[in-house]
Amino acid sequence: MRTTRPLRLALLAAALPLVLVACGDDDGDDTAAPSGAPSSETAGAGDAAAFPVTVDTENGPVEIAEQPEKIVSLSATATEMLFAIGAGDAVVAADSYSTYPAEAPTTDLSAFEPNVEAIVGYDPDLVIASSDPGELVSGLAAVDVPAIVLAPAVTLDDTYTQLEQLGAVTGHVGEAAELVGQLRSEVDELVAQVPADAPPVTYYHELDANLYTVTSSTFIGEIYGLAGMTSIADDAPDAAGGYPQLSPEFIVTADPDVIFFADGGVGGVTAEDIAARPGWDQLTAVREDRVVEVDPDIASRWGPRIVDFLRTVVEERTALAPVE
Repeated sequence: MRTTRPLRLALLAAALPLVLVACGDDDGDDTAAPSGAPSSETAGAGDAAAFPVTVDTENGPVEIAEQPEKIVSLSATATEMLFAIGAGDAVVAADSYSTYPAEAPTTDLSAFEPNVEAIVGYDPDLVIASSDPGELVSGLAAVDVPAIVLAPAVTLDDTYTQLEQLGAVTGHVGEAAELVGQLRSEVDELVAQVPADAPPVTYYHELDANLYTVTSSTFIGEIYGLAGMTSIADDAPDAAGGYPQLSPEFIVTADPDVIFFADGGVGGVTAEDIAARPGWDQLTAVREDRVVEVDPDIASRWGPRIVDFLRTVVEERTALAPVE
């Protein structure tokens, strides 16, 4: 069985936030992520001259008076974005799931049970989160620390918008715009590799060994959709939340063309484990060696590396429908 680089620890960092969203433990239950272009008199300056700047976020319009010098990130995705747009030097602390890039100042700060006192201990002038648990935003406001909430993305456009918002609030407008342009170009090039008349392909994306998965309506599902692939979970009885738990019988009956699993790594599931499940040796994906391990860190975060995940998906898709 072919695999990509496994990262067991990243499963918790990446898949958990999206599953929590589906289960209602986050404030972005698969609805549209915050949108709205940042505004300021000189928003295109890309430096301190662009301030003050106001952005529309999940917690409403937030004004950032001056270019932040000390940022605390409580979102693994935001951490990746900040470093990708050149604002990494301003990040003084990142939550425990911020495992990428390697130079990220990862701490034991919790994104799900944030401790305002511990956060304030880093003397931040901006805090970025993907949700507002435990009245985080109001708690920070009480000590005059601005916070912005960038909820889990539902579409790639949400990713682009959040990159631009972070560019605006950090004074890196130009770098953010350049990165968004690069990502759009790379996505277009990858999608163009899939033949327009290629036959439909189904997939099963395994989040964990309990058979939780994604539907086409989720952010992960959109990435597969760009490659012309449809989730078997779309027809599941409890698919409305976007992250249903499937039964083994449902999966065997649906017989996906490709299986992607994001629960591998040290101590995790292997392709051999999947093939050994009762009845699964008869699945088309297993018989034709199309069981693919994906890095859950990359697959579930909605940051810049989502292009790497799309590349893996497109490679599998085009292998089923080679370009002539």
